Amino acid sequence: MRGILRRTALLTAVVALTAGTATAAERDKSPVKRPKVAVIGTGGTIAGVSESRVDFQDYQSGKIPVSELVGDLEPEVNGIADVSTVQFGNKGSGSYSIADFRELTLAVDNALRTNDAAVVTTGTDTMEEFAYWLDLTVRSDKPVVLTGAMRPWTVLGTDGPANLYNAIQLAASRKTTCFGSVIMLNDEIQAAREVRKTDALRMDTFNSGASGSLGVVDQDRVRINRAPARVEKCGRSSWRTPFDVGRIAEKDLPKVEIAYSYQGAGGEAVKAFADAGADGVVTAGTGAGGVSSSMSAARTDATKQGVVFASTTRTGNGAVYDKESGGAVVGAADLSPQKARILLLLSLAKTDDVPTIRSWFTTLGTAEFTKRG
Repeated sequence: MRGILRRTALLTAVVALTAGTATAAERDKSPVKRPKVAVIGTGGTIAGVSESRVDFQDYQSGKIPVSELVGDLEPEVNGIADVSTVQFGNKGSGSYSIADFRELTLAVDNALRTNDAAVVTTGTDTMEEFAYWLDLTVRSDKPVVLTGAMRPWTVLGTDGPANLYNAIQLAASRKTTCFGSVIMLNDEIQAAREVRKTDALRMDTFNSGASGSLGVVDQDRVRINRAPARVEKCGRSSWRTPFDVGRIAEKDLPKVEIAYSYQGAGGEAVKAFADAGADGVVTAGTGAGGVSSSMSAARTDATKQGVVFASTTRTGNGAVYDKESGGAVVGAADLSPQKARILLLLSLAKTDDVPTIRSWFTTLGTAEFTKRG
């Protein structure tokens, strides 16, 4: 009995000594500081709920709170970032107005004051417009990553959890500092300016055309292969665009529309937009920005009413170069019609001076790096 007691006492002493040693070692170690990432939810398919696990297209979007989406990624996500959540809204992306976009920019900038990066979850239908708006308006150069899903959270094979996890991992890596806004879906990183949704249903819907993706996320490896041109200005005040929405009142947001050209297109749409008080119109032209003769005549008349036009191509690739003719029609380079609308809208919110607007389209609106000696 005494032997048992002695062995028990010895074992207790060893355990206590080991515990004490481990505690001392832990005290000597500096705690690993995880990057702080704010996840701002706006809804969309990623927050969608289906009646069955195989309702891939029939579901209600924007139903699950973003806190629950992040919670479903625990404990794994806790190993890469200290994540907080903000519920900005919870509906389909097409249900948001430009005034809502303005408020979203303010929410992102506010989150970046106390966090190292931000992730914004949105619906994919107009995600490219969300992304380009934030790219042009967010004042912080910290990473802003948008993500979403092509399938709701509740179906078999949903892409939502992987997309959200990878977006948080990308944001936490801080490898896109000074890139502006980027999109992370399907393991691919795309620049906000170039990315487009190219398929209504497939999960590899987003690509950047001839520009190509910025990189990929492969499990725990974030690989960046190229950077947007704006990184040239990293660390300089000129990195920020002129479009500080904190200085633009909601009532000053202009009305900008898109008119689509096609064989024998009439000029009625352009005339109707001008008569309805549009401040600007983007034409989605054929080839290198061509419009029908009727649409061209209506455009000329509208410019006399003070309407400013941006010329784009409906082809999906290629550029409409500015002719610098001094008129009120500005070439939008390779911006898609929907992206050109965002830039024209923000430009008109600042000024109605066409030469100034033209200068923004030929600098901010292009993806070109500047030449250095």
